Amino acid sequence: MSSQGTLILTRNDVAELMRFDDYVSAVELAFRSYVEGKAQLPGVVDVDALDGAFHIKAAGMELERKYVAVKVNGNFPQNGARYGLPTIQGAILLYDGTCGLPLALMDSIEITIQRTGAATILGAKYLARSNSNTVLICGGGNQGRVSLTGLCSILPIERAFVFDTNIDAVERFTEQMSLALNIPVTPASSLRDTAKASDVIVTCTTARSPFLGPDEIVPGTFIAAVGADSHDKQELDSRLLASHKVVVDILEQCATIGELHHALKGGLMKKADVYAELGEVVSGGKPGRISAEEIIILDTTGAAIQDVAAAAVTYERACERGVGTFAKLT
Repeated sequence: MSSQGTLILTRNDVAELMRFDDYVSAVELAFRSYVEGKAQLPGVVDVDALDGAFHIKAAGMELERKYVAVKVNGNFPQNGARYGLPTIQGAILLYDGTCGLPLALMDSIEITIQRTGAATILGAKYLARSNSNTVLICGGGNQGRVSLTGLCSILPIERAFVFDTNIDAVERFTEQMSLALNIPVTPASSLRDTAKASDVIVTCTTARSPFLGPDEIVPGTFIAAVGADSHDKQELDSRLLASHKVVVDILEQCATIGELHHALKGGLMKKADVYAELGEVVSGGKPGRISAEEIIILDTTGAAIQDVAAAAVTYERACERGVGTFAKLT
């Protein structure tokens, strides 16, 4: 047991310690561990606040040692205009699961962005057609950037489109990502036409009403639905889920706050209609894509097992490399 105290890690510390590939590996391990019964995942807790909300997620996982992580993120959409602060801010507290010792307190935003993108890439690895070369990103923020970069690392992407209701965000995205990835990244002038022309679609917006439906999607498409991480968010027409193969990150969580939640509430699906959890596919329990014509939807709501796996790796590396500052909490 450490006598130095609790390790404090800033966002810069976390970014220094972890590459995107590290998150993909950690997230894959997390989902494998979950289906093997080596991870515990209680439900999500939402705490309403004036002009925002707090989301609390926790998980335990047996790695080389038993870890438990609790993440608290505050989501305040008006922060930028009012205070010049990020919309989402938060922290992860990592514990030794055998004795309750608080091992580390670290920024959660870098981990949240990267581990969310890692789940999208993991889904594409197993569920997208291997020759997919065109991608549509719906949402021109950090998550869209991470997703597009990751997709280009595993698929032969030759062209990308971006859709966002914020024109300035589209301009920044196209300029920055074209330069970073050396591929054409252009605005989606027609969402319907661009969606039909895309092999992979990632939706990572804050939409509260669906903007993609059955008429926009062609056979063979893989859709990673990322934005619906609370009960009032929705990006996809529920008829789209009801008509095609659906894979979820965590079934019970998606049934409460994901795209699946809306399909269940509308009576278009039952839980038994879901093809698989992502962990079942990753572990080989169920096959992923089995035909080039399948339309497959991955509904991800962000699982705390992703946070604990990523936080554990971050903590272990920080200790090895002497990154961060120790503080005595008691």
